[in-house]
Amino acid sequence: MKNFYITTAIDYANGSPHLGHAYEKVLADVVARTQRLQGQKVHFLTGLDEHGQKVQQSARKEGVEPQALCDSIADEFTGMCRDLDISNDDYVRTTEPRHKRIVQKILQDLYDRGEIYKAEYKGYYSVRQEQFVQEKDKEDGEWPELFGEVTEITEENYFFKLSNYQDWLIDWLKSDEEVIFPAYRTKQVLEFLKDPLNDLCISRPKERLEWGIELPFDSGYVTYVWFDALVNYISAIGYGEDHFDKNWPVDHHIIGKDILVPAHAIYWPIMLKAAGLPLPKGYLVHGWWMMKGAKMSKSSGETLDPLELAQKYGADTFRYFVMREMTIGQDSDFSQELFSTRYTAELANDLGNLVSRFLNMTSRYSQGKVPVSTIDEDPEKNVRENWAATHAEYISQFSKFGFNRGLEKLFEFIRGLNQYAGLREPWKLAKSDDPSDAEKVSTALAVMGEGLRLSACLLTPVMPTISSKILELLGSSSCDTWDDRLCWGNSLDGAVVGEKVILFPRIED
Repeated sequence: MKNFYITTAIDYANGSPHLGHAYEKVLADVVARTQRLQGQKVHFLTGLDEHGQKVQQSARKEGVEPQALCDSIADEFTGMCRDLDISNDDYVRTTEPRHKRIVQKILQDLYDRGEIYKAEYKGYYSVRQEQFVQEKDKEDGEWPELFGEVTEITEENYFFKLSNYQDWLIDWLKSDEEVIFPAYRTKQVLEFLKDPLNDLCISRPKERLEWGIELPFDSGYVTYVWFDALVNYISAIGYGEDHFDKNWPVDHHIIGKDILVPAHAIYWPIMLKAAGLPLPKGYLVHGWWMMKGAKMSKSSGETLDPLELAQKYGADTFRYFVMREMTIGQDSDFSQELFSTRYTAELANDLGNLVSRFLNMTSRYSQGKVPVSTIDEDPEKNVRENWAATHAEYISQFSKFGFNRGLEKLFEFIRGLNQYAGLREPWKLAKSDDPSDAEKVSTALAVMGEGLRLSACLLTPVMPTISSKILELLGSSSCDTWDDRLCWGNSLDGAVVGEKVILFPRIED
C-alpha cells in the first residue's frame, strides 16, 4: 500500500528561519498528523536548498566556505523543526550525495534523449531571483523590486526544451482544475501560460557560479538552482530504486504562493513529464504572513522570529495561533495584540479554564476519580448532540483544508462545556444533602471529563503536546489514532485525574 506522501518547499540557505518558514512546516505537520490519526501511513519530507549564487555570495561576504555556511543554516532550520514539534520523517539537503546523484542522473538522461541542448543566450539576469528575465516582466517600464539588480549578459548555456510541453501542461491543468488548492490558483497558472514559454536555461558557467551540482555532460557548468532544488522531492525517496513507488507520486506539495509560478506549476510538472514520471496529486498553496498590511521582510524592518514566540509561549500555542488565524490561500496579518487575544480568550479562558475547573472539582467532590454519569436530561443530551455536530464538522473542514474553521467549531464546543458546567453548577450542588443532587454532581463531572477527552483527541494534530498533557491529566491514554476514540462513551469512568495545573499562564506584557 502506498504511503501518504507530503512535502514542503525546501528552504533556501541564505538566511535564518522566519514566520513563513515556520508556518509552512506547522501546516504540513498538521496534515501529516491528521493522516496518521486516520490510520494512514505517512512519509513527510522537508529540507534545505543549499546551492546557488546567493549562497555563494553570502559565504564570500562572511569569509567562509559555502558548505560551512549551509551547515550553520541547516542547524537553524532543523532546530526550528525540532522546537516546533514537526514530525517529518526525512530531511533532505541538496548538498547530500544521494541528491546530487539523482540530479545528475536525470540531467544525463534528458541530455541523452535530446531534451537538453547548448546555445548562446543574450538577455537580462536577476541575481536576486537567480533567473533570466524578459522585457515583458517589467512593470511600467521598470524591473519589479523582487528582481533586485538586473544585468544584461551574453553567454553560452544549456537549455531544457520547456516550450515543447506547453500545450500538454495546459491540457493537464484544464483536465483537473482542483489539482491546485485553492482552485483559483490554477486559473493564475493558465493565465501565465497564455504567453509562449521560453526554453529553460538549466546551467550556469563555473566562471560565474561554482557553488552548484556539476553537469554530468560538461564539467564547465553547474546546474541552475531550481532544476537542482525541485528534484529533492524524488531524490529523497530513492528515485530509480524499487521502493520509490512506495511514496511517489506525492499527495500534497505544500508551498507558498510566490513559488507556484513558474517553478512548481511550470518547471516541475514538465520536468516530471519529460522524465516519464507520474505527476503530483495535489498542490496546497498558502499565502503570506503580513505585518501592518505589508509582507514581512528584513529590508523593511518588519520581521518576526517564530522561535522566540514558541519559546516564550510554547510550541503548541504558536502552532494553534497560526493554524487558527490563517485561511489557506489567503494572506494573514500578524500582530502581538491578535496573538494575545487568541491566547487569552480561547486557550486560557476557554480550554485552560475548563481543564482547571474539572480537575479542581473532581479532586474536591469525587476523591480525584472521574465519576459515573447516571443522569441523562436535556443538558447532557445537548452536549452529546453538540459533540456529534462538532466532530463531523471538524473532520470535514480538515479534509478540505479549512483548519481555522474546524478549530473555531471545536472551541465553540469547548465553550459549550463551560456553559454546561455553569448550568449544572456542581460547586453548588455539592453542598446539598439531597442524593439526587449528588448524582447531578457526578454526571456533570463525567460529562465535562468526556467532553475534554474528546476535545483533546481532536486537537492532537494541532497541539500534540498539550493534547497529550490533557489526556494524561484525565487519566486517559494518548490519542495515537482516532478510530473509535472520537465516540462519546464512558472510557474515563473511575480514572484517576492529575493535580490542578495552569496550562496557559497569563501573558505579561
